[in-house]
Amino acid sequence: MTSSTTPLPPLRPLADTSPSAIVAGFVAMMTGYTSSLILMFQAGQAAHLTPAQISSWIWALSIGMGVTTIGLSLRYRTPVVVAWSTPGAALLITSLPGVPYGEAIGAFIVCNALIALCGLTGGFETIMRRVPPALASALLAGILFRIGLEIFVAAQHQTALVLAMFFTYLVVKRFASRYAILVALIVGTAVAGGVGLLDFSHFHVSLAQPVWTTPSFSLSATISIAIPLFVVAMASQNVPGLAVLRADGYKVPASPLISTTGIASVLLAPFGSHGIHLAAITAAICTGREAHEDPAKRYTAAVWSGVFYLIAGTFGATIAALFAAFPKALVVSIAALALFGSIMNGLANAMHDTRQREAALITFMVTASGLTLLSVGSAFWGLIAGVLTLTILQWRRA
Repeated sequence: MTSSTTPLPPLRPLADTSPSAIVAGFVAMMTGYTSSLILMFQAGQAAHLTPAQISSWIWALSIGMGVTTIGLSLRYRTPVVVAWSTPGAALLITSLPGVPYGEAIGAFIVCNALIALCGLTGGFETIMRRVPPALASALLAGILFRIGLEIFVAAQHQTALVLAMFFTYLVVKRFASRYAILVALIVGTAVAGGVGLLDFSHFHVSLAQPVWTTPSFSLSATISIAIPLFVVAMASQNVPGLAVLRADGYKVPASPLISTTGIASVLLAPFGSHGIHLAAITAAICTGREAHEDPAKRYTAAVWSGVFYLIAGTFGATIAALFAAFPKALVVSIAALALFGSIMNGLANAMHDTRQREAALITFMVTASGLTLLSVGSAFWGLIAGVLTLTILQWRRA
C-alpha cells in the first residue's frame, strides 16, 4: 500500500494501468452520474434555473471532480475519487427555491471555505485518527451493503438481464477474475439491447457552456444553505470517504484531500458547483481487488474515473440523456457486482477484533439502514452509534 511516509515508486500511470482499472473507472463514473444526476435537475428546476445554468452546474461539478480525482490520485498513488455531494443536492431541492441564485452561490462559497479551513487546520485529520479501524471497516460495509442489495431487487423486474450478468460474473470470476466486471457489463449491454431495453431516442450531443454567476452574501442564505450543506458534506461525504480509503489500507493524509476539494469547490462555485468532496461508494469501486490485482496500482482506476468525468463534463447535460438510455437494472447490477469484494473485506475487517465486534455490528446495521436524521445520512449516525457503543462497553469492562 502507498502511504505518506514510504518512498513512492516512479509515476507510470499508463504502464500501471490495466483493462480492469479502466472498467472500474468507467463503472465508478457511471454509478456516480446515474445514481444522483437527476437530483441536480430537480433542484435546478425547483429554483427556476435556466437550462444553461443547470448545464453549467453539471459542467462545474464534473470538471472539478475530474481534475481533483486525477491530481490527488497521481500525487498520492492512491485511488482518491472525488464526487459531488449527493445529500447536498437532495437538500437543495427544498432549500434553493426562493433564494436568489447569486446568494445561493455565495452560500456555496461559504460552505466550501469552511470545509477548506477544516482541512488546512488539520482538525479533520485529528478526528479521523480517533476512529477505530473496526468501525471504519463496518462503516464502509454498511455504506456499500445497500448498493449491493440492489442487484437482487432489480432481479425482480428484469430477471433475464440480471441473471445473465450475475452468472457471467461468477463464471468469468472463476477463470479470469480481473475481467469479470468487464465481461458482465458487455453481456448486460448485449442482453439489454436484445430485449429492447436500450433507448437512445432522446440522446443528442452538445457541448456545455459555463455560465458565470456573480456571488452575493446574505445571512439568511448562509443559515439556510451554507451551514446545512457543510454539515451534510462533512458527515455524509468526507467522513465515509476517508473511511473507505483507510479500510482498504490506504493511509493518505486527510487534510490535503479535504483542503484541495474545498478550495476547488470555492473556485467553481460561481459556475454553479455546490461542492465536490471525497467519494465513498464510487471510491470503493476503485479501491477493491476488481480494479487491479496490485493495490499499489489501483490509483489508475481513479485516474481513469477522473478522465471519464472530464469527458462527461465537457458535454454537460448530454450525459444525462446517455445514461438514461441504459436500463436502471443494468446500472445498479454492475455497480453491485463491482462492490462485492469491498463489502466482503469491510465485513471481515470489522469482525476481526472481538473487543470491537459488537460496536462494529451496530455501526454496520445503522449505516446499512439508510437512516436519516436532521438531514444527515446514516453513515454519520452509524459512526456515532458505533463510537457510543464502544465507549459504553469499554467503560463497563474497565
